[in-house]
Amino acid sequence: LLSPAQFSGLLGTVYRRGNLSFTRDGSGLVSPVGNRISLFDLKNNKCETLPLATRHNIVCVGLSPDGNFAILIDEEGAALLVSLIGKSVIHQFHFHKPVHSVCFSPDGKKFVVTKDNVALMYHAPGRKREFNAFVLDKTYYGPYDETTCIDWTDDSKCFAVGSKDMSTWVFGAERWANLIYYSLGGHKDAIVACFFEENSLDLYTVSQDGALCVWQCDTELDGLKPMPPKGEAKEKTEKDDDEECFEEPRCEEIHGKDNPNEKETKETREKVKYFRVAKHFFNKEGDFNNLTSAAYHKKTHLLVTGFASGIFHLHELPDFSLIHSLSISDQRISSISINCTGDWIAFGCSGLGQLLVWEWQSESYVLKQQGHFNSMVSVAYSPDGQYIVTGGDDGKVKVWNASSSFCFVTFTEHTSGITAVAFTSSGYVVLSASLDGTVRAFDLHRYRNFRTFTSPRPTQFSCLAVDSSGEIVSAGSQDSFEIFIWSMQSGRLLDVLSGHEGPISSLSFNPVKCVLASASWDKTVKLWDMLDSWRTKETLMLNSDVLVVAFRPDGKELAVASLNGQITFWDHENAVQTGSIEGRHDLQMGRKELDKITAKQSAKGKSFTTLCYSADGQSILAGGLSKFVCIYNVKEQILMKKFEISCNFSLDAMEEYLDRRKMTEFGSMALIDEGAGDEDGVAIPLPGVKRGDMSARHFKPEIRVSCLQFSPTGRSWAATTTEGLLIYSLDSGLMFDPFELDVDVTPSNIRKTLHQKEYTVAIIMAFKLNEKKLIQEVIETIPSNEVDVICSSLPDLYVEKLLEFLASAFEISCHLEFYLIWAHKLLMLHGQKLKTRSEKLLPVLQFLQKSIQRHFDDVSKLCEWNIYNIKYALAISQQRGMKRLADTSEEEGNVDSDSDYIM
Repeated sequence: LLSPAQFSGLLGTVYRRGNLSFTRDGSGLVSPVGNRISLFDLKNNKCETLPLATRHNIVCVGLSPDGNFAILIDEEGAALLVSLIGKSVIHQFHFHKPVHSVCFSPDGKKFVVTKDNVALMYHAPGRKREFNAFVLDKTYYGPYDETTCIDWTDDSKCFAVGSKDMSTWVFGAERWANLIYYSLGGHKDAIVACFFEENSLDLYTVSQDGALCVWQCDTELDGLKPMPPKGEAKEKTEKDDDEECFEEPRCEEIHGKDNPNEKETKETREKVKYFRVAKHFFNKEGDFNNLTSAAYHKKTHLLVTGFASGIFHLHELPDFSLIHSLSISDQRISSISINCTGDWIAFGCSGLGQLLVWEWQSESYVLKQQGHFNSMVSVAYSPDGQYIVTGGDDGKVKVWNASSSFCFVTFTEHTSGITAVAFTSSGYVVLSASLDGTVRAFDLHRYRNFRTFTSPRPTQFSCLAVDSSGEIVSAGSQDSFEIFIWSMQSGRLLDVLSGHEGPISSLSFNPVKCVLASASWDKTVKLWDMLDSWRTKETLMLNSDVLVVAFRPDGKELAVASLNGQITFWDHENAVQTGSIEGRHDLQMGRKELDKITAKQSAKGKSFTTLCYSADGQSILAGGLSKFVCIYNVKEQILMKKFEISCNFSLDAMEEYLDRRKMTEFGSMALIDEGAGDEDGVAIPLPGVKRGDMSARHFKPEIRVSCLQFSPTGRSWAATTTEGLLIYSLDSGLMFDPFELDVDVTPSNIRKTLHQKEYTVAIIMAFKLNEKKLIQEVIETIPSNEVDVICSSLPDLYVEKLLEFLASAFEISCHLEFYLIWAHKLLMLHGQKLKTRSEKLLPVLQFLQKSIQRHFDDVSKLCEWNIYNIKYALAISQQRGMKRLADTSEEEGNVDSDSDYIM
């Protein structure tokens, strides 16, 4: 069942680093999240992470003007050409050096990439199949330091490149007689952004010290003359063809320091010239704030600038009049993007992992999302699988909508890291345990912390469990080795269970009986009976420290993971071990950059730190300090599949063997911080210099899986990792998985039976073939008045399959009432029989409940809005009638026109 599970979404991380880009229609936003990209649909309030990944964190994204393609470039310079329609990789390419920016020309025929001090122009990939999608057209030299930004003119004739050497270069995309290259100075710091004015060669340049230069050109775009075919020019192009370089200007030519002769003077008179018209400063006197990002909307002449202190300004150019200024956080704004209409502005803060979309005219947020500042620690699904709650080291509890992938509430009451989170059986109460010595209960109706459970003596809670009724809350302590039991109703401490001789590592309530299992580092698992005044029912002895314990959904089996890498299964009623899995070798550790011992040696001391049963209880998920999640079959005790959670080499402990090239006689190169205080580097001060942060260091987060949870619907599972919350779901649409197939069961025979109005037979045949589209066709052909008869004559085995199909059909179909009739009739006629197999059918029923609940929420909101509008219309019409009696006939017309306008 779980083997075909595929990556379906990334929650908990909305932006990591790189540039944000709006889609062509302006309603979608592309955000780089680590080594993946997420597409935010801002109109429908949905988020989707593409099922493709680069080998390192993505640094820059270039969107084609038609919105069909994207070029993703990572830290090492490896590029992927991605189809945003097919959501697949079309071509791979390597630039061999880090790339700073990439930008398509407005006509979509070329794109420019900047690396080192060079700008490379490539032919843009077309719609036809090509052997090599990246064909180099020209190479532009000029800047002496690294290039930082690119901007094109509207007609794709020229582009400008900004550099860290404080100069901006204007290059012709073709050989123009009066413009091959032009260098602009005027700044005292690295150029952050440069922008052309609409349909013009006039230019704005913005530098890191907060200065804006306005450059005016003496030539219009139409005034660019094509290069005449001269003998000299031909010779030069032939000479440069080998290196594919367009122009490598010398200092004399750019700066014109040599005394030009008369002939050259005549030529230079015809060349394009730039004049600096104005220079403006963003920082007030005495206030120094680094400008880190900027964006310009050409139609509305709107310039948005972001600063290192988290402030952003909106200015209107060329007058440089301030429209708006606001602070969004205390971290630097890494990226800014404006959509095509100029209404929405997107901001990305890589320090906080924050993504904002701001509508500047109404001064309101369109989107405000932020992941956990530190790593996520724990995750829990709501009983219907609709919501997911996560807890992080930053002390925040976040609740996410599983279908839209958005966080809709964040609770910040805890003052220290969260260790565990849980939902109660009602699905409207979230519980969290923390190292600050409290367990808090949050209400999802009013979004408030309504209960705070504490222990008599302050203690750090390491784990949490809630019983199936939601009335009893228990938490285990790290330092006093005790388990605390509270009542949810009163908030009082009911009991303190002592008996363990080591820190409590995990707690789990039996889903069916009133039994609590507690695991500890003292190599025991204790079972406490709630009905028998919390006496120890059993003590299970193990060979090693116990890290995690989990009950099977039917409550008849207990799985225990210990420090020696073993997973053992117990029949807890009789205290008998029923099986064990030696899982240490399956964990397959990586070697960290600073590790002194090999991965093979360090793996001997590693083990699984999280366990979770699948919804049907047939398999178990296990994860730990590794990039793999293992799925075992419980009955056969064999490894079914290993999921590689990440292929991102920007994380530590990804590789089994270290690269010898990074090892020197002084140790690993990873110990050395490179960088000279630029945006990503670390400021390494000289001896005796006080300025600069001495504690700033580069570090690579280590890949790990901290928590695993299976969705109650049985359709997906979630893993909290260093990268975020990864969702893997079953995509059965791509598989042909027939059931009890005969020779006679063919699509044509099914349609023939359907035509003969033998509906029950047709449904059974369709389920035997198990083609989703065909099942949908059969069910939607059946008249609604026949549903009752068919449901009563359907065999029990197919009732279950039909319920599962209905649950998935609710998510995509528009025939809501028709499918509700089916669900209602099936549950009314077969309810008693289904109840006897409720344990097995629970995931299907919860999947159905989740789908219906989602529609209920949507329709009820719509109905409330319609009721409000009707009441408003009635109130306006009554008001109009009253005015008509009071006012003169002259005023009647005005009132009519007013009310018509309001209506």
